[in-house]
Amino acid sequence: MNTELVQALVGGLLLAFAVVVILMRPYMQLLGWLGFGKHIRAEEPEAHTGKEGTPTMGGLLMIVVIIVLALGLGIYDASTYAPLAALGGVGILGGVDDYLNARRGEGITPRQKLLWQTVVAIAAAIYLQRHYDLLGFRVPFVGDFNVGPVIWIVVAAFAIISASNGVNITDGLDGLAAGTLVFSYIAYLIIAMLNTPNQTNLAILCAIIIGALLGFLWFNVHPAQIFMGDSGSLALGAALAVTALIAGQVLILPIIGIIFVIEAGSVVLQILAVKTIGRRIFRWTPIHGQFELGGWDEEKITLRYWIVAALAAMIGVVLFLSSLHLLA
Repeated sequence: MNTELVQALVGGLLLAFAVVVILMRPYMQLLGWLGFGKHIRAEEPEAHTGKEGTPTMGGLLMIVVIIVLALGLGIYDASTYAPLAALGGVGILGGVDDYLNARRGEGITPRQKLLWQTVVAIAAAIYLQRHYDLLGFRVPFVGDFNVGPVIWIVVAAFAIISASNGVNITDGLDGLAAGTLVFSYIAYLIIAMLNTPNQTNLAILCAIIIGALLGFLWFNVHPAQIFMGDSGSLALGAALAVTALIAGQVLILPIIGIIFVIEAGSVVLQILAVKTIGRRIFRWTPIHGQFELGGWDEEKITLRYWIVAALAAMIGVVLFLSSLHLLA
């Protein structure tokens, strides 16, 4: 491995970590002064009542730091334009939602949120398909499988919307979404480095995102001093899917991001159960709430999710490596 690349990866990660840690405390004070505190819904578990008023919108600082460092370090190219655009585009949506939640206790409606996500996702998918002339997906153990431009755009847009919402749904306990995202981005950092051809700038961008997430976790681990908010969870989820698409490894994203799949899947199953059989199948969704009501401590749930996320990331990288010879 090239020494300069290692230095760039470590340097980008450490720089993002340091900037977020340095800026986070005055940023939290600013959020507190502006009254941007978390509103806890009445139906949430009783243990969450103590979180009322905790500053939210921490993801906005991460997004700004990531974009500024990416531009400052000169890593913008065809492989990083789309992830950075996804961060910014979906981050605006999340920021507006966080603002409205803090001001009036109710954010953007789910329909409005989905509409904006769909617009950004389709725009990103069309850009990626046309810029890279992508016509198919890389299938583990098989290689490239062509589906045509229209189906590629539909699948890509679905992946972006799903990942964005999956991370957003997972962001319900201290450190849960941020810690899980770290392992997902580590997996794609490795994939970008080893890909054919190598995607150096994409790997460095992943390192910057990881550093920013770790800096945020410094304040978000239990008991959290700040929450990510929709500005972070929606944007970082969308950027993860775009990163997977650019790396040509979106089909292993459901494995690498298995936590997000399980969390979102539990919500979908709950809704379907209520509509079809007229009753719930879980006491609380997303499913981490089921574990919480079952007596698991918040820290235990988070750490176990991190363990699963780390194992899933390893499996995803192994699946990528098993097919690497087919990509040459």
